[in-house]
Amino acid sequence: MEIGIDSFAATELENNAINVQSSMEVMGQLLERMVHADKVGLDVFGIGEHHRKEFMDSAPTLILAAAAARTKKIILTSAVTVLSAADPVRVFQNFATLDLISKGRAEMVVGRGSFTESFPLFGYNLEDYDDLFAEKLELLLNIRDHEVVNWSGKFRPALHDQAIYPRPLQNPIPIWLGVGGTPESFVRAGILGMPLMVAIIGGDTHRFAPLVNLYRQAGKEAGHDPEKLKVGLHSLGYVSDNTDMAVAEYYPGYAETFTRIGRERGWPPVTKERFEAQRGPLGAYLVGSPEEVAEKILRHSKALGGISRLTFQMDNAALSHENLMRSIELIGTRVAPIVRERMAELKSA
Repeated sequence: MEIGIDSFAATELENNAINVQSSMEVMGQLLERMVHADKVGLDVFGIGEHHRKEFMDSAPTLILAAAAARTKKIILTSAVTVLSAADPVRVFQNFATLDLISKGRAEMVVGRGSFTESFPLFGYNLEDYDDLFAEKLELLLNIRDHEVVNWSGKFRPALHDQAIYPRPLQNPIPIWLGVGGTPESFVRAGILGMPLMVAIIGGDTHRFAPLVNLYRQAGKEAGHDPEKLKVGLHSLGYVSDNTDMAVAEYYPGYAETFTRIGRERGWPPVTKERFEAQRGPLGAYLVGSPEEVAEKILRHSKALGGISRLTFQMDNAALSHENLMRSIELIGTRVAPIVRERMAELKSA
Protein backbone atom coordinates (compact mmCIF):
# COMPACT_ATOMS: atom_id res chain seq x y z
CA MET A 1 0.00 0.00 0.00
CA GLU A 2 1.25 3.47 -0.92
CA ILE A 3 1.00 6.02 1.89
CA GLY A 4 1.29 9.76 1.46
CA ILE A 5 0.15 13.30 2.19
CA ASP A 6 -2.31 15.67 0.50
CA SER A 7 -2.11 19.42 1.05
CA PHE A 8 -4.32 22.37 0.16
CA ALA A 9 -1.51 24.88 0.84
CA ALA A 10 -3.50 26.48 3.63
CA THR A 11 -2.40 29.95 4.71
CA GLU A 12 -3.22 32.04 7.75
CA LEU A 13 -5.33 35.17 7.31
CA GLU A 14 -4.90 38.28 9.41
CA ASN A 15 -8.29 39.91 10.04
CA ASN A 16 -9.53 38.02 6.98
CA ALA A 17 -6.83 39.65 4.85
CA ILE A 18 -3.93 38.10 2.95
CA ASN A 19 -0.41 38.82 4.19
CA VAL A 20 1.83 38.33 1.17
CA GLN A 21 4.99 37.99 3.25
CA SER A 22 3.35 35.30 5.37
CA SER A 23 2.05 33.54 2.25
CA MET A 24 5.58 33.39 0.86
CA GLU A 25 6.80 31.80 4.08
CA VAL A 26 3.93 29.31 4.10
CA MET A 27 4.71 28.25 0.53
CA GLY A 28 8.36 27.77 1.42
CA GLN A 29 7.37 25.62 4.39
CA LEU A 30 5.07 23.52 2.22
CA LEU A 31 7.96 22.74 -0.10
CA GLU A 32 10.07 21.80 2.94
CA ARG A 33 7.37 19.34 3.97
CA MET A 34 7.27 17.82 0.50
CA VAL A 35 11.03 17.32 0.56
CA HIS A 36 10.77 15.87 4.08
CA ALA A 37 8.05 13.42 2.97
CA ASP A 38 10.39 12.21 0.22
CA LYS A 39 13.29 11.77 2.66
CA VAL A 40 11.29 9.77 5.23
CA GLY A 41 10.10 7.32 2.60
CA LEU A 42 6.52 8.31 1.89
CA ASP A 43 5.20 7.26 -1.50
CA VAL A 44 3.11 10.18 -2.70
CA PHE A 45 2.43 13.88 -2.10
CA GLY A 46 -0.67 15.54 -3.56
CA ILE A 47 -1.58 19.20 -3.95
CA GLY A 48 -5.24 20.20 -4.17
CA GLU A 49 -6.83 22.93 -6.27
CA HIS A 50 -8.90 25.71 -4.75
CA HIS A 51 -9.65 29.31 -5.66
CA ARG A 52 -10.27 30.68 -2.17
CA LYS A 53 -8.49 33.19 0.03
CA GLU A 54 -7.39 30.66 2.65
CA PHE A 55 -5.71 28.26 0.20
CA MET A 56 -2.71 28.89 -2.08
CA ASP A 57 -3.11 25.90 -4.39
CA SER A 58 -4.83 27.55 -7.35
CA ALA A 59 -1.85 26.56 -9.57
CA PRO A 60 -0.95 23.11 -8.21
CA THR A 61 1.36 22.03 -11.04
CA LEU A 62 3.67 24.95 -10.25
CA ILE A 63 3.99 23.78 -6.65
CA LEU A 64 4.49 20.19 -7.77
CA ALA A 65 7.14 21.25 -10.31
CA ALA A 66 9.04 23.16 -7.62
CA ALA A 67 8.96 20.03 -5.46
CA ALA A 68 10.02 17.85 -8.40
CA ALA A 69 13.31 19.72 -8.62
CA ARG A 70 14.00 19.05 -4.92
CA THR A 71 12.83 15.45 -4.51
CA LYS A 72 14.00 12.09 -5.84
CA LYS A 73 11.46 9.30 -5.43
CA ILE A 74 8.08 10.53 -4.23
CA ILE A 75 5.11 10.51 -6.62
CA LEU A 76 3.75 14.02 -7.23
CA THR A 77 0.04 14.31 -7.93
CA SER A 78 -2.95 16.61 -7.84
CA ALA A 79 -5.57 16.16 -5.14
CA VAL A 80 -7.75 16.94 -7.10
CA THR A 81 -7.55 18.77 -10.42
CA VAL A 82 -10.94 20.46 -10.90
CA LEU A 83 -11.37 19.22 -14.45
CA SER A 84 -14.88 20.62 -14.92
CA ALA A 85 -13.53 24.17 -14.92
CA ALA A 86 -10.28 23.50 -16.79
CA ASP A 87 -9.15 22.98 -20.36
CA PRO A 88 -8.13 19.31 -20.71
CA VAL A 89 -5.47 20.25 -23.25
CA ARG A 90 -3.72 22.53 -20.76
CA VAL A 91 -4.20 20.04 -17.94
CA PHE A 92 -2.48 17.35 -19.98
CA GLN A 93 0.32 19.67 -21.09
CA ASN A 94 0.99 20.82 -17.53
CA PHE A 95 1.17 17.30 -16.12
CA ALA A 96 3.17 15.98 -19.08
CA THR A 97 5.69 18.74 -18.42
CA LEU A 98 5.71 17.87 -14.71
CA ASP A 99 6.32 14.24 -15.64
CA LEU A 100 9.38 15.21 -17.65
CA ILE A 101 10.73 17.47 -14.89
CA SER A 102 10.20 14.77 -12.26
CA LYS A 103 11.57 11.98 -14.48
CA GLY A 104 8.35 10.01 -14.51
CA ARG A 105 6.86 10.74 -11.08
CA ALA A 106 3.76 12.75 -12.08
CA GLU A 107 0.18 11.63 -11.68
CA MET A 108 -3.16 13.40 -11.52
CA VAL A 109 -6.40 12.86 -9.68
CA VAL A 110 -9.24 14.53 -11.58
CA GLY A 111 -12.62 15.35 -10.13
CA ARG A 112 -15.33 17.97 -9.83
CA GLY A 113 -14.08 19.50 -6.59
CA SER A 114 -15.95 20.14 -3.36
CA PHE A 115 -16.06 23.94 -3.76
CA THR A 116 -17.71 25.81 -6.64
CA GLU A 117 -15.70 29.06 -6.96
CA SER A 118 -13.92 27.85 -10.10
CA PHE A 119 -17.12 27.76 -12.17
CA PRO A 120 -17.90 31.51 -12.25
CA LEU A 121 -14.17 32.31 -12.15
CA PHE A 122 -13.57 30.55 -15.47
CA GLY A 123 -16.95 31.34 -17.02
CA TYR A 124 -18.79 28.05 -16.56
CA ASN A 125 -22.38 27.46 -15.50
CA LEU A 126 -22.77 25.40 -12.35
CA GLU A 127 -25.92 23.86 -13.84
CA ASP A 128 -23.61 22.08 -16.32
CA TYR A 129 -21.69 20.49 -13.41
CA ASP A 130 -22.06 16.85 -14.51
CA ASP A 131 -22.01 17.35 -18.27
CA LEU A 132 -18.86 19.47 -18.12
CA PHE A 133 -16.98 16.84 -16.20
CA ALA A 134 -18.05 13.92 -18.36
CA GLU A 135 -17.11 15.70 -21.59
CA LYS A 136 -13.77 16.98 -20.32
CA LEU A 137 -12.80 13.62 -18.87
CA GLU A 138 -13.50 12.03 -22.26
CA LEU A 139 -11.22 14.56 -23.95
CA LEU A 140 -8.44 14.22 -21.36
CA LEU A 141 -8.33 10.44 -21.77
CA ASN A 142 -8.35 10.85 -25.55
CA ILE A 143 -5.33 13.18 -25.33
CA ARG A 144 -3.54 10.78 -23.00
CA ASP A 145 -4.03 7.89 -25.41
CA HIS A 146 -3.42 9.67 -28.72
CA GLU A 147 -0.72 12.09 -29.81
CA VAL A 148 -2.97 13.38 -32.60
CA VAL A 149 -6.52 14.07 -31.48
CA ASN A 150 -9.83 14.24 -33.33
CA TRP A 151 -12.63 15.22 -31.00
CA SER A 152 -15.76 17.35 -30.77
CA GLY A 153 -18.04 18.27 -27.88
CA LYS A 154 -20.46 20.83 -26.52
CA PHE A 155 -18.34 23.00 -24.25
CA ARG A 156 -15.05 23.34 -26.13
CA PRO A 157 -14.06 23.96 -29.76
CA ALA A 158 -13.44 20.75 -31.70
CA LEU A 159 -9.97 19.37 -32.37
CA HIS A 160 -9.19 18.16 -35.90
CA ASP A 161 -5.94 16.23 -36.46
CA GLN A 162 -4.45 18.28 -33.64
CA ALA A 163 -1.14 17.11 -32.22
CA ILE A 164 -0.73 17.82 -28.51
CA TYR A 165 2.69 18.21 -26.87
CA PRO A 166 4.74 17.57 -24.85
CA ARG A 167 4.22 13.88 -24.30
CA PRO A 168 4.98 12.54 -20.81
CA LEU A 169 7.74 10.11 -19.93
CA GLN A 170 5.17 7.65 -18.56
CA ASN A 171 3.01 6.04 -21.21
CA PRO A 172 0.30 6.32 -20.14
CA ILE A 173 0.59 8.92 -17.41
CA PRO A 174 -1.57 7.72 -14.47
CA ILE A 175 -4.93 9.47 -14.12
CA TRP A 176 -7.08 8.65 -11.08
CA LEU A 177 -10.74 9.57 -10.74
CA GLY A 178 -11.49 11.43 -7.51
CA VAL A 179 -14.97 10.73 -6.13
CA GLY A 180 -17.13 11.64 -3.15
CA GLY A 181 -20.28 9.65 -2.54
CA THR A 182 -22.32 9.42 -5.74
CA PRO A 183 -22.80 5.90 -7.16
CA GLU A 184 -22.61 7.24 -10.73
CA SER A 185 -19.03 8.41 -10.17
CA PHE A 186 -17.92 5.01 -8.88
CA VAL A 187 -19.54 3.25 -11.84
CA ARG A 188 -17.97 5.71 -14.29
CA ALA A 189 -14.49 4.98 -12.93
CA GLY A 190 -15.10 1.25 -13.22
CA ILE A 191 -16.38 1.41 -16.79
CA LEU A 192 -13.36 3.49 -17.80
CA GLY A 193 -10.95 1.23 -15.90
CA MET A 194 -9.50 4.19 -13.99
CA PRO A 195 -7.97 3.92 -10.52
CA LEU A 196 -10.31 5.37 -7.93
CA MET A 197 -9.47 7.91 -5.20
CA VAL A 198 -12.26 8.10 -2.62
CA ALA A 199 -12.41 11.23 -0.46
CA ILE A 200 -13.95 10.27 2.88
CA ILE A 201 -14.12 13.34 5.12
CA GLY A 202 -16.86 12.12 7.42
CA GLY A 203 -19.02 9.18 8.37
CA ASP A 204 -18.04 5.55 8.80
CA THR A 205 -15.54 4.32 6.24
CA HIS A 206 -17.11 0.87 5.91
CA ARG A 207 -20.31 2.46 4.57
CA PHE A 208 -18.43 3.17 1.34
CA ALA A 209 -17.90 -0.56 0.73
CA PRO A 210 -21.05 -0.97 -1.45
CA LEU A 211 -19.90 1.93 -3.64
CA VAL A 212 -16.41 0.44 -4.00
CA ASN A 213 -18.05 -2.88 -4.90
CA LEU A 214 -20.06 -1.06 -7.57
CA TYR A 215 -16.79 0.28 -8.99
CA ARG A 216 -15.14 -3.14 -9.07
CA GLN A 217 -18.21 -4.81 -10.58
CA ALA A 218 -18.53 -2.15 -13.29
CA GLY A 219 -14.85 -2.54 -14.10
CA LYS A 220 -15.13 -6.31 -14.30
CA GLU A 221 -18.18 -6.12 -16.56
CA ALA A 222 -16.33 -3.67 -18.82
CA GLY A 223 -13.52 -6.21 -19.23
CA HIS A 224 -10.82 -4.52 -17.15
CA ASP A 225 -8.20 -6.48 -15.25
CA PRO A 226 -9.24 -6.47 -11.56
CA GLU A 227 -5.58 -5.93 -10.61
CA LYS A 228 -5.69 -2.55 -12.35
CA LEU A 229 -8.83 -1.38 -10.55
CA LYS A 230 -6.97 0.34 -7.73
CA VAL A 231 -8.75 2.01 -4.82
CA GLY A 232 -7.19 4.90 -2.92
CA LEU A 233 -8.48 6.62 0.20
CA HIS A 234 -8.08 10.31 1.12
CA SER A 235 -8.88 11.00 4.78
CA LEU A 236 -8.42 13.70 7.36
CA GLY A 237 -5.64 12.67 9.71
CA TYR A 238 -2.77 13.61 11.96
CA VAL A 239 -0.21 11.57 13.87
CA SER A 240 1.66 12.56 17.02
CA ASP A 241 3.75 10.65 19.57
CA ASN A 242 0.67 9.53 21.48
CA THR A 243 -3.09 9.79 21.17
CA ASP A 244 -3.61 12.55 23.72
CA MET A 245 -1.00 14.74 22.03
CA ALA A 246 -2.51 14.12 18.60
CA VAL A 247 -5.98 15.16 19.73
CA ALA A 248 -4.76 18.18 21.70
CA GLU A 249 -2.72 19.46 18.76
CA TYR A 250 -5.23 18.71 16.01
CA TYR A 251 -8.69 19.36 17.40
CA PRO A 252 -8.69 23.16 18.07
CA GLY A 253 -7.74 24.15 14.54
CA TYR A 254 -9.90 21.44 13.02
CA ALA A 255 -12.94 22.66 14.99
CA GLU A 256 -12.38 26.27 13.91
CA THR A 257 -11.89 25.38 10.24
CA PHE A 258 -14.86 23.06 9.86
CA THR A 259 -17.18 25.25 11.89
CA ARG A 260 -16.32 28.12 9.54
CA ILE A 261 -16.82 25.99 6.42
CA GLY A 262 -19.99 24.61 7.97
CA ARG A 263 -21.49 28.11 8.18
CA GLU A 264 -21.14 28.33 4.38
CA ARG A 265 -22.74 24.96 3.77
CA GLY A 266 -25.36 24.74 6.48
CA TRP A 267 -23.54 22.18 8.64
CA PRO A 268 -23.88 22.26 12.44
CA PRO A 269 -20.89 23.52 14.47
CA VAL A 270 -18.18 20.99 15.26
CA THR A 271 -18.40 19.34 18.67
CA LYS A 272 -15.82 17.27 20.51
CA GLU A 273 -18.31 14.41 20.79
CA ARG A 274 -18.79 14.16 17.03
CA PHE A 275 -15.05 14.52 16.48
CA GLU A 276 -14.35 11.61 18.84
CA ALA A 277 -16.95 9.51 17.02
CA GLN A 278 -15.12 10.19 13.75
CA ARG A 279 -11.83 9.38 15.42
CA GLY A 280 -13.19 6.12 16.84
CA PRO A 281 -12.76 2.61 15.43
CA LEU A 282 -15.28 2.99 12.58
CA GLY A 283 -15.00 6.72 11.85
CA ALA A 284 -13.07 8.17 8.92
CA TYR A 285 -10.50 10.29 10.80
CA LEU A 286 -6.94 9.02 11.24
CA VAL A 287 -5.91 11.00 14.32
CA GLY A 288 -3.82 9.34 17.01
CA SER A 289 -0.56 7.58 17.81
CA PRO A 290 1.43 5.81 15.06
CA GLU A 291 0.30 2.39 16.20
CA GLU A 292 -3.35 3.41 16.55
CA VAL A 293 -3.43 5.03 13.12
CA ALA A 294 -1.65 2.12 11.44
CA GLU A 295 -4.20 -0.33 12.83
CA LYS A 296 -7.04 1.89 11.65
CA ILE A 297 -5.61 2.08 8.13
CA LEU A 298 -5.55 -1.70 8.04
CA ARG A 299 -9.19 -1.82 9.22
CA HIS A 300 -10.17 0.68 6.52
CA SER A 301 -8.43 -1.43 3.88
CA LYS A 302 -10.18 -4.60 5.04
CA ALA A 303 -13.57 -2.86 5.13
CA LEU A 304 -13.19 -1.71 1.51
CA GLY A 305 -11.88 -5.01 0.18
CA GLY A 306 -8.29 -3.78 -0.02
CA ILE A 307 -6.90 -0.35 -0.86
CA SER A 308 -3.79 0.56 -2.84
CA ARG A 309 -3.16 4.08 -1.53
CA LEU A 310 -3.91 6.10 1.59
CA THR A 311 -3.29 9.85 1.82
CA PHE A 312 -3.55 12.06 4.89
CA GLN A 313 -5.06 15.55 4.65
CA MET A 314 -3.86 17.40 7.74
CA ASP A 315 -3.12 21.05 6.97
CA ASN A 316 -6.73 22.05 7.62
CA ALA A 317 -6.28 22.37 11.38
CA ALA A 318 -4.01 25.42 11.78
CA LEU A 319 -1.14 23.16 12.80
CA SER A 320 2.33 24.63 13.00
CA HIS A 321 4.98 23.79 10.43
CA GLU A 322 6.90 21.97 13.16
CA ASN A 323 3.84 19.86 14.06
CA LEU A 324 3.30 18.95 10.41
CA MET A 325 6.95 18.07 9.87
CA ARG A 326 6.91 15.82 12.94
CA SER A 327 3.69 14.15 11.83
CA ILE A 328 5.08 13.48 8.35
CA GLU A 329 8.15 11.92 9.93
CA LEU A 330 6.04 9.68 12.16
CA ILE A 331 3.87 8.59 9.24
CA GLY A 332 6.94 7.77 7.15
CA THR A 333 9.06 6.06 9.81
CA ARG A 334 6.49 4.41 12.07
CA VAL A 335 3.00 4.24 10.51
CA ALA A 336 4.02 3.14 7.01
CA PRO A 337 6.39 0.35 8.16
CA ILE A 338 3.69 -1.17 10.39
CA VAL A 339 1.14 -1.10 7.57
CA ARG A 340 3.54 -2.52 5.00
CA GLU A 341 4.69 -5.30 7.31
CA ARG A 342 1.15 -6.32 8.17
CA MET A 343 0.07 -6.18 4.53
CA ALA A 344 3.00 -8.40 3.56
CA GLU A 345 2.06 -10.88 6.29
CA LEU A 346 -1.54 -11.00 5.09
CA LYS A 347 -0.45 -11.50 1.50
CA SER A 348 1.83 -14.41 2.39
CA ALA A 349 -0.65 -16.08 4.78
